[in-house]
Parts: sequence; structure tokens; C-alpha cells
Amino acid sequence: MSNETMKAVGLYKYLPIDHPESLIDLEIAKPVPVGKDLLVKVNAVSVNPVDTKVRSPKSKTESSPKVLGWDVAGVVEQVGPDCTLFKPGDAVYYAGSIVRPGGNSEFHLVDERIVGMKPTTLNFAQAAALPLTSITAWEGLFDRLGITHNKTDNENKKILIVGAAGGVGSIAIQLAKYVGLTVIGTASREESAAWAKDLGADHIINHYEDFVPQLEAIGVKEVEYIFCLNTTEKHWKNMADAIAPQGKICSIVETDELLNLTLLKNKSVTFVWELMFTRPMFQTADMIEQHKLLNEIARLVDGGVIRTTVAETLIPIHAANLRKAHELLETGRMVGKVVLERFN
Repeated sequence: MSNETMKAVGLYKYLPIDHPESLIDLEIAKPVPVGKDLLVKVNAVSVNPVDTKVRSPKSKTESSPKVLGWDVAGVVEQVGPDCTLFKPGDAVYYAGSIVRPGGNSEFHLVDERIVGMKPTTLNFAQAAALPLTSITAWEGLFDRLGITHNKTDNENKKILIVGAAGGVGSIAIQLAKYVGLTVIGTASREESAAWAKDLGADHIINHYEDFVPQLEAIGVKEVEYIFCLNTTEKHWKNMADAIAPQGKICSIVETDELLNLTLLKNKSVTFVWELMFTRPMFQTADMIEQHKLLNEIARLVDGGVIRTTVAETLIPIHAANLRKAHELLETGRMVGKVVLERFN
């Protein structure tokens, strides 16, 4: 650590978001990059459900402040001795690692293998909305569900995206359309249905009603892929009914209830989890795939294929605005992303 300090927002106690100490303004030591770490000057951050989950009330207390924030866009200030992918001055975007301090600080350390070059057509706020949801959507579709990038192979195939209007769904719709799939999204409100349609969903069904009759009503017998971005256990039976024989289901939402895997047996269905923090958390041999996919997402953004999903921008980055962002997210009615820009 250097003797210099920096501004950050974090917590010592895990409290409800309306408590003034749930997120507080801090002055902490400015870190120094070693190994493959980049020191990034943070220009914008975005808030995700993982932030509210980590911050949610529990009895433990931290002796040193816990800093959240897993969506960053900024500029490389300094590189560690083992870095080869970036240099000072590069504009970057990334989601970071859940087992390290988050990005709600003026400067932030991140392993360069999970960092991408910021899309050139976006400003920092627009770019900060993308990394976590893009990595999750990309890994879910292409690494976990094994969907090919070959449009011809996907011509008559369908994907059902449960919770299509959320952060990950917003990117997944666009990527699935790009590789030629027919996209059926679920939404329960007019506003979220309109958002999903606008991003390219071919059909919308309601996730509070049985899936199969709604699919039949739009002429769909079954779907080859399901990407579940909303309460896994609540949709389990519906997903088992709607999936095609030998189809694949991927979920990103952990469950407290036991799931009956036998429902998938007769159809030989694959069920797989996606967590975008797996690669950085376990330092997997293929960790650099996140660097590559973020660069590919940037290319698709700059090519007009993918658009960012910012819904609201708050300035500056400080505790009061981060509390406001958490509050918005906790309503569960957020369409698009909340981004915060600039430390004062």
C-alpha cells in the first residue's frame, strides 16, 4: 500500500438501505499494483443485484471497511510488473472479482485478464453499465448452454429468457438475436415487455402464468434453450415442461429450495449454472476468456449490434447516491441499469 489515500464508499455493518450507515463515505489507502494487476482510475460504476445481496442485513461486522461495486469503467493509471495487455492511459471496462475489494473507490486494482478495452463509441457511464451483465449473458449463452455463433445452425432454434427485461436479459436478448435464435422473453409488466421487445425479443410471455399454453398460443411447441435470470425454483416446473428433449437450461439465480432434477430425466435435459465470478474467483486456467469476450462485446457495441442499457445516471459517486441506487434496485422494478459517475 502507498501512503496516499483515496475516496471510497463502503460499509462496516450490514444494514437495511434506509439506514444512513448502510453505505458510508470513506478515506482509505490507495493501492499499488503488483503481478498482473492494473491500477485503474475509476470514472463510473454501475450497481447490480450482487451489490444489494452482499450488503443485505446480517449480524457480522467488518473490522476494515468492505467496498462493493462490480462494474467499472475507467482509465489505467499504473500497471503491475507482469502486465502485457494494457498500458497507462488505456480506457477500460470490467466487472472484477467478488473475492477482492469492489470498484466503488477512486482507484481500483483488477487482474488484467478479466479487463476489456472500453467501447470507443460509449462514454464511461454507458460503458460501466455493461461488463457484469455482458459477461454473464455471454458465458451463459455460449460457454454454459453451448450455443454456436453460427447463424445457420441456430435458424430454427428458440431460446426462452426468463426475466428478459433485467440487466442480464437485456444483453442476452441482443446476443441471442445476433447469433440467429428466435428469442422468447418473459416479462410481467407492460413497461418491461416493451423494453424487451425494443431490444429484439420476438415474443413475450408472462412468467406468472404457465409457460406451455402461452408458447402454444404463439405456435411454439417447445424451446431448445432456457436461460433463467429470475427465481429458479419458482419457474422450475414450467421450465421442465417447456424445454425440448435434449435441451439445455442455464440459471444464474441460486435457490434455497431443493430442485427436483428428476423432472429433467426423461428428456435428457442438461442443467447448468452460470456465475461470472467463477473464473476470477478460482483463477481458472481460462480466465483470460473474460478479457477476450469483453473486447468482443466492445466490438459489437462499436459496430451497432449491442446497445448499452443505462436507465439512470447519478452524479457524483458518493454514499448518498449509492444508497439511492441500491434502493432503486431493491424495488425489483428496475428496467435497465443505474450508473454513478465521478468522484468529487
